[in-house]
Amino acid sequence: MKEIDWSNLSFGYMPTDYNVRCNYRDGAWGELEVSSSEYINMHMAATCLHYGQEAFEGLKAFRGKDGKIRIFRLEENAARLQSTCRGIMMPELPTDKFKEMMLKVVKLNERFIPPYGTGASLYLRPLLIGTGAQVGVRPANEYLFVVFATPVGPYFKGGFAANPYVITRKYDRAAPLGTGTFKVGGNYAASLRASMEAHEAGYSAEFYLDAKEKKYIDECGAANFFGIKNNTYITPLSTSILPSITNKSLMKLAEDMGMKVERRPIAEEELETFEEAGACGTAAVISPIQRIDDPENNKSYVFSKDGKPGPVCEKLYNKLRAIQYGEEPDTYGWVTIVE
Repeated sequence: MKEIDWSNLSFGYMPTDYNVRCNYRDGAWGELEVSSSEYINMHMAATCLHYGQEAFEGLKAFRGKDGKIRIFRLEENAARLQSTCRGIMMPELPTDKFKEMMLKVVKLNERFIPPYGTGASLYLRPLLIGTGAQVGVRPANEYLFVVFATPVGPYFKGGFAANPYVITRKYDRAAPLGTGTFKVGGNYAASLRASMEAHEAGYSAEFYLDAKEKKYIDECGAANFFGIKNNTYITPLSTSILPSITNKSLMKLAEDMGMKVERRPIAEEELETFEEAGACGTAAVISPIQRIDDPENNKSYVFSKDGKPGPVCEKLYNKLRAIQYGEEPDTYGWVTIVE
């Protein structure tokens, strides 16, 4: 393998040695299979291709300060995948099997785990698809679960800095009682046009309001939103937002730092009262928000005048990263050490 420049990795795909697969047939999950192929052979009438029976997760493995390899919040990803399976009628993958496959793919691709200190990690992408042939609109009878790994660089190339976002009223990411709470590809397909237009206008990402009334804060690009004011961490409560594992972790950390935590609807006007704001997810942990522009109403909500993250965002970011890299003890039981 050619020498990898670990400190200059992008957040993209790089081939690794192996992926791990498991098929669901005749009402049961089969044995684990190890593959070196990057391709999936499937029937042209597979339900994932026609009716969107597809779900995925994203998690990371880190090489710690002590040399140990840690996977962050593995069981939470398994639980979220199971929730998605219930939502779009796919068989649930048991947590034990999910865990076994994550550990196996990390061990098999250990040489691709970036060294400690580079800011890089091994990204794990579990994917569950309906492979059974079906022409009528109904669930498949066969499924494939595959997990692959790829080394990725830090999300922020220019360091941990605040970025501008723009409110979009032209598009909705998900309906209030639709698939927004499930991690399915269709939600991301629905966001591509808004995302492209936001990038072309010079913004980091698009910012969605609720689809029903266009009054309340929804998702922040492909991430959860949170705002900070009066020593309180506030994040939206909605029936169309994907429950972020990073957000769940940050809420716990904020609470333990002596902050109050609120999950509730946030009206757009409340944005002007926040001292800090951020988007959070697996890729970036926290993406601090510099400002949120609302071009249609000629408004701009500013959270950082100098482009630097606020003190609370910085504290939360550093604390979570320290747990992931083993710099601080994991008192929450969030990391799984790969033996």
